[in-house]
Amino acid sequence: MGETNTDKAPKTSWFTGLKAEFNKIIWPDKKSITRQTIAVVAVSVVLGLIIAVLDVIIKYGVDFLVNL
Repeated sequence: MGETNTDKAPKTSWFTGLKAEFNKIIWPDKKSITRQTIAVVAVSVVLGLIIAVLDVIIKYGVDFLVNL
């Protein structure tokens, strides 16, 4: 079997690495977040309405077939 390294890295190097990774993140600006949020809400509302309309149509179709 292969040998594994059981030595633990010191916590300071872990936090230093974490800080370095956070510095690499490119955070979006407020305008971009606002536009994306509006797009997500709009698409959610439109899809919700489409599903509601399809649900009503299917409900009336099933009721019609059951009452034949």
